[in-house]
Parts: sequence; structure tokens; C-alpha cells
Amino acid sequence: MKQVIAAALIWLGTAICVFAQELVWIQVEAQPNLRAAEDRVRSYATRLPDVAGFQQSSNWYVIALGPYDRDTAEGQLRTLRVLGEIPRDSFIARSSAYRSQFWPIGQNALAATAPVTPAAPAPTPQVESNETTAAAPEPDAPVAVPDETLREARASESRLTRDEKKELQVALQWAGFYRAAIDGSYGRGTRAAMREWQEFKGLEPTGVLTTRQRATLLRDYNAVLEGMDIATVTDAQAGIQIDLPLGVMAFEQYEPPFAHYRPTGDVTAHVSLISQPGSDARFRGLYNVLQTLDMVPTDGPRKLNRSSFQIEGQDDRYHTTVEVRFERGEMKGFMFVWPAGDDQRRTRVLDAVRASFTPIPGVLNPDLVEPTEDQSVDLLAGLEVRQPAQTATGFFVDGAGTVLTHAAAIDNCGRVSIFGETDMDVVFADSALGLAALRPQSPTAPISYATFQGSVPRLKSEVLVAGYSFGGLLGAPTLTTGSLEDLRGLGGEDTVKRLAIETQPGDAGGPVFDGGGKVLGLLQPMQDGARKLPNGVGFAVDTDTIRARLQDAGIVLTEGTGTAAISPIELETMAADMTVLVECWQ
Repeated sequence: MKQVIAAALIWLGTAICVFAQELVWIQVEAQPNLRAAEDRVRSYATRLPDVAGFQQSSNWYVIALGPYDRDTAEGQLRTLRVLGEIPRDSFIARSSAYRSQFWPIGQNALAATAPVTPAAPAPTPQVESNETTAAAPEPDAPVAVPDETLREARASESRLTRDEKKELQVALQWAGFYRAAIDGSYGRGTRAAMREWQEFKGLEPTGVLTTRQRATLLRDYNAVLEGMDIATVTDAQAGIQIDLPLGVMAFEQYEPPFAHYRPTGDVTAHVSLISQPGSDARFRGLYNVLQTLDMVPTDGPRKLNRSSFQIEGQDDRYHTTVEVRFERGEMKGFMFVWPAGDDQRRTRVLDAVRASFTPIPGVLNPDLVEPTEDQSVDLLAGLEVRQPAQTATGFFVDGAGTVLTHAAAIDNCGRVSIFGETDMDVVFADSALGLAALRPQSPTAPISYATFQGSVPRLKSEVLVAGYSFGGLLGAPTLTTGSLEDLRGLGGEDTVKRLAIETQPGDAGGPVFDGGGKVLGLLQPMQDGARKLPNGVGFAVDTDTIRARLQDAGIVLTEGTGTAAISPIELETMAADMTVLVECWQ
């Protein structure tokens, strides 16, 4: 009996500690309608405990886990993310963010989650001499204003400024009740939205909000920004003043042209201020370079003007917005990266960032940071450059920009490009012959394209292969010399020629030239299987096979005869103009 009492006392002490702080939730998903939310909450409930569903004031329906004390919630959040049981953008939310409970049916978990001991306010982050912006009211703080009669509500509303009226329209729009222009004029649309909101809240639908109701509406609107701690940052080095969510990120370092503000917690948000002196050419170059970054997804609109550009990119990891202005020889802007699936917070924070962006005197000095040993061609000023899944070599075969490469180069590719710039459509991929043809999605006019040898080449004659041996690191194709050893393969195949040549894997798909610059074939990938051939053995798909396959696809080749040699410089120039880097993206 004593042991039972002791255990009960221990439990009671633990319970007192738990209930002395606010209980929170792990929000894992939000749906725009009840039917979709009920389907999803049932799915989660089959594999996870503590699943609940709530309606928000914005008419969205939330699936959450809990309630837990904050330490337990943070531990559960990390564990479930690692196990892949919940989305990566799940986050901790307070009960005040939710309204009525729709799952489990008949329960009201919110009534038991109000905090007994209010948490101390988080310290305001400071960067240099920053001033924090006006803070939104705490979502769960009581509104210390009296309610009003309809007459008093009209009187208090009449004292609102135009900007205050616009703010209320924005809040009604965000909550899903207002669908007209944000103009600060309260006409039929605004009044109807107010009545709908009052009905949703169980209030008398007068179409005129009381002072308390206006405060509640704005409190709900700002609840999504809880923990963001949006503050004004004055970055004198970059010459930019801007509002940033310092509750989830902090300044890390300068890596010109960027000033990086990296995540400090579970919200994997990232802002890089962009500041660089420049010219028209450098401005256009920056626009192109930023699109090569891994955290700037390729799917999204782009707009380049004479003095500004915008880049939007979204995938299952990030939703990225880049905005840059070019004024008085200075390029200044920001790259705003937010985790995918958190659109409500992303939109609100981005609005604050965009509206507050202000260039001030000064520009980031390119020599501010000394180079270090860990520099890499895969990084741009500390940011990872997007890399293709694999690369290969190809070459132009006609004046329309059609490219020939080997079939394995485009296996399982979501997108194929040449030089990372021109997107290509696949005309065909013939794995039996080891050939693939690509056609540019936009008009392309190559400087040079292949002329195929129409006569029988001489055995033991010199051949050269042009290829991007090292995945484009050298910026131009490498020429490798060898010799033609046989007009057939080792098994007597008449579709390939055997070469004596030392090539690299990246050379596969490249053109095989004779001494006169005519193409004898396409280099096949190195053999990869149980049988290992000696070093220096290579194979090329012969011209007759290439000609027949391309003709079937409606592609006409240029042929020539003769064996007159050309100079090494001419051959090198021809190969550089004709050979391309083929990139496979996933």
C-alpha cells in the first residue's frame, strides 16, 4: 500500500509540473475542407496515437497530435520526422491557434489545455541597432476592451483610419470571408464578410464589428506569426534594411554577394540578402546563376526586366522567392526560402519581408571574406549548386540542333538539357542500338554539326574522340587519340567498330572523328558486367547504324567522303563547336 501511495505521489508531482505549463500540439497537416480533413485524420489515426482534428478560424481544418508538454512535443516532433511518419514541415502549435474540435467526435481537448503558468516572453533578437516591429497581440491574451452596442460599434468604427480598415479587410480575406478589393471602403462586400464572420463565431450578424470583435479578428489573423518574432534588421555591410523572422533564423555569415540568415530551429527557413556592385551584363549573369542553386527549384515563373528580376521556384522541399533590383550600379535584393507545405506562414512572412525591403547606402564588398581551403565548384558563396543526376557527351547532327548521344545517358531522367541551359525533348531512345536523339525545346542554331564519313575507313588509322571527360569541369571537350582496330565488334557484330583508345566514362556519347574531321561513329559506354575487357578497348556505333536509325526518325544526316587530314587546331575547333554536355536531371 505504501508503494502505491508513493507511486501516486510521484505521478502527482509529475502531473503538477506538466500542468504548470501550457500543453501544445504537433500540427502535421491542414486541409481546406472537412471531408478531406476527416479522410486524412482517420488515416493518421490508424498508425499514430493522440491524433486530433480541429477547425481554424480561417475555415481550414487541421490534423494535430497531442496535447503534450513542450519538451515532449519537441522530442516527438524530431522522432516522427526522422521516422518519416509526419511531414518535414510539421511544427508545434498552441491550442489558441485552434477553434472547435471535429475529431475524435464528441471530444473537446482544447478545454483542458489552457496554460496555468504563463510562459515568459521570448527575448527579442537584435541585429546591430535594429528595432523590432510592432508585435502582434498574443493569440491567447484576453482582449481588455468592453463589448459595444450596434450604435457604439458604428461610432468606434467611424474613428478607424483608412489603413486600419484595409487591415481588417485583409484579415477577413485571409479568414476566407472577403473576396473583393482591399480599398478601406466598407461597402456591401465588406459588410457581408463581417456578417459571415460573426455567424461563424456564433455572434449576432450585424455586419458591423465591435471593438472586441475587431481585436479578435486581428488576433486570429496574426496567430500564424506566433514565434516568428519579425524584426527590422539594418545590415550596414549589405546596405539593406529589411524585416526578418528572427524567431526562426539568425545571421550566420557574409559570403559575397550574400549575407546569410540561417535557420535556428525546426522551421528550415533561410534568407540570403543579395548585395553586389554590377553592370548590365553582371545583372543578367546573376539572374542566370541564381537559378542554378539547389534551393531555387526549377518549377516556377521567372521574370527579367531591365532593372529588376523575380524568380519563383517550388518543389516538395522548398518554396523559394528571389527578388533583385538593379539601380545606380548596385544589385540588391533577397532570396527567401521556406519549407514547402507551410503556405499560410510563408505568405505572411514573405509579405512582411517584401514590403519592408529598403536599400540604404553601402554595398557588400566582394573582398569582405578571405578564400578558404574548403572552397568547391559545387558551391556558390556557400550555397549548393544544383547538380545533375548524371552527365554524358553528345553532338549536334543537324542545323536544327538535334543531338545524338548514347541511350543510357537519359535513363530515368525527369528533364534533359545541354550545358544546363537548353532543355531537350527525347526524340527516341533505342537501348538495343545504344542510341538516343534529342531535340531542343526552343530554336537552336549550332555553330557546327557533324559530317559523317560515307566511305569505308582504313584499319589502324588514327581516330579522335571528343568528350566531356569530367562532367563539364573543364568547360570544353577533351580530345583523346586512338586507332581504329576493327570494323566489327568482338563477336563479329557489324553495328559497331572496335577502337584502341583510353577514354573516360564521361566521354560516352561523343563523336569519333577520323583525321579529316568526319564522324566515324558514336562512342559507347565502357563495358560494365561480368566480363572485364583490357584497358584501352573501346567501341563505337558505326555510321550505317546511326544513319538508318535517324532516318527512321525523320532526321537527315550530312555525309562526306575523302580522307584528307585537317590541322589539329581545325579539328579541335570543330569538335568544340559540335560536341555538347548532356545533363540528366531528376
